[in-house]
Amino acid sequence: MARRRIHQYVTGTAALVALVYGSAVEAQRGATDGQWRVYHADNGATRYSTLDQITPENFTDLQIAWRWKSDNFGPRPEFKNETVPLMIDGILYFTAGSERDVIAADAGTGQTLWHWRLDEGERGRKAPRRNSGRGVAYWTDDRGDARIFVVTPGFHLAGLDARTGRPAAGFGTDGVVDLMDRWEGLVDPVGNLGNTSPPTVVGDVVIVGPALAAGGTPPSKENTPGHVTAYSARSGERLWTFHTVPKTGELGYDTWESGSAEYSGNAGVWPPFSADDELGYVYLPLDAPTSDYYGGHRLGDNLFSSSLVVVEAATGRLVWHRQQVHHDIWDYDNPTAPILIDITVAGQPIQAVVQLTKQSFAYTYDRRTGEPVWPIEERPVPASDIPGERTSPTQPFPTRPAPYDLQGVSEDDLIDFTPELRREALEIMKDYRFGPLYTPASRLGDPVGPKGTIQAPGAAGGSLWEAAAFDPETGMLFIPSSTIPRALAMTDETGESNVRYISGPPRVPEPQGLPLLKPPYGRITAIDMNIGEHVWMIPNGDTPDAIRSHPTLRDLDLPPTGKASRAGVLVTKTLLVVGEGWGGDATLRAIDKVSGTTLATIELPAPQTGLPMTYLHNGRQFIVFTVGNVRDNHPAELVALALPTRRD
Repeated sequence: MARRRIHQYVTGTAALVALVYGSAVEAQRGATDGQWRVYHADNGATRYSTLDQITPENFTDLQIAWRWKSDNFGPRPEFKNETVPLMIDGILYFTAGSERDVIAADAGTGQTLWHWRLDEGERGRKAPRRNSGRGVAYWTDDRGDARIFVVTPGFHLAGLDARTGRPAAGFGTDGVVDLMDRWEGLVDPVGNLGNTSPPTVVGDVVIVGPALAAGGTPPSKENTPGHVTAYSARSGERLWTFHTVPKTGELGYDTWESGSAEYSGNAGVWPPFSADDELGYVYLPLDAPTSDYYGGHRLGDNLFSSSLVVVEAATGRLVWHRQQVHHDIWDYDNPTAPILIDITVAGQPIQAVVQLTKQSFAYTYDRRTGEPVWPIEERPVPASDIPGERTSPTQPFPTRPAPYDLQGVSEDDLIDFTPELRREALEIMKDYRFGPLYTPASRLGDPVGPKGTIQAPGAAGGSLWEAAAFDPETGMLFIPSSTIPRALAMTDETGESNVRYISGPPRVPEPQGLPLLKPPYGRITAIDMNIGEHVWMIPNGDTPDAIRSHPTLRDLDLPPTGKASRAGVLVTKTLLVVGEGWGGDATLRAIDKVSGTTLATIELPAPQTGLPMTYLHNGRQFIVFTVGNVRDNHPAELVALALPTRRD
């Protein structure tokens, strides 16, 4: 009963706000004015635009209007840039290079207008996530003040004048706030605490989520907690801190047994997150705790790790929370911004929030109260046999929508292009543990035990930061995902680390160099969120050349298998736009929203790496995104597509 009480906790403030606003809260409508003011189009993360100039009929007429190259930003060229530009009043704002320069460029020509970079010295060089990040946030007020906010690799919050790029007067110290100042935790945050995603702005509040160093093989069970902090958009003053790892006496502290909350860390918010501007709520998709794959030092459910947490933007006060993974030992942290959707279920309008996961679940809740839209059942899952570990006996399974990618591994899921390949796969699996979702890791070093556990999805499967797109006019949710299994085994050869077990070296075996599992290896799934039902699923792309040309398969007529790449999606009034993503081909497709049929395809200079966005400039609709490729030595660049004009 304790878990049920914790997971359904709602403050009186939340109930009051729900009563005041009721069903009158405006729907999340994406980018409705031809601009793109927020990373995912709106604070509800819909990735939707009302623009309709680009249609299925003219999609193949798109031309490259301009290109912005990033080669000289940073000490060496960057090949994968995940930034999503904002477009406000004819200016694009984005990030580039490993030192995360902030760039302003003309939205019609791509001409650089200004750029800014903070020299963070040794602190920047030690940053755990030195890359261009995913972009910036924008704030303005009724007096015409306009600022761009960015979190640097070394974990500073900078406020810049949107017109000039100069540090904003009166914000922090010379326009910069040190986010590590007064940071709580046992471990020095320098070299361990960073960020990859833009902050979220609600009113005059800027909320920052931290990203920590990867936790698969941590140097210690003691770590920095990933608390979420908020600052005044005007002054940079710290307004509040939400403890993602609870302090003594706080809700959830008792879910960390033996006082493990005192030294445990991670549980940050590394992806972008979302907000309901009308309710004044912020929706935080929380990370897994230290360490990613062994929880023997932190027994218990470990709130608020791997949870969707909702707080008041003005105060940081907890409104409600739901934990998606109890005592996470699979690195199944929440990887995407929760999507705020307005739907009608059984005749009742519902203001909902959808949390996509690496497990390929779409957890759907009433975004005011946290109550599930459809039942979520606590179901038994396998127990771990790693010494000192104690897995949760149950995990929460949504009853709707159904999973949108492969969950768990059975013999039926193994490759079967030919009888010989299937026999080889079956023989391989005799040496491995496999089973349903949440099958735990196996232990290395046991002479009669398995070589590892084959998990699907692995920590890089299902959904990641690329998120999805929601069409508010139809209630359709379009989700890209990848079928990427993992072989997971634990070893007690931990070197100097005081963590009892860390993840070991096994790789997923490949029969004759081919994927162990059946395709599709990547897919796009459309779900009608008014009924929680899948409408269609298509592979993300054609069959990879390495599979089609394999000696065993080249004489077979293979259907499209899709690619295990990270697709980026954008939905407009007229179509669904899909780039195959990092690891895929250099193509961009127009997809029919109703049927999933590919209507048109165009070639790109390199594979899409960031997510597509769209805007209207001087009456012309643009689609802009980053591309890049290590294989072809193609450094990251921004590409703008538009229909030809008479001058073109």
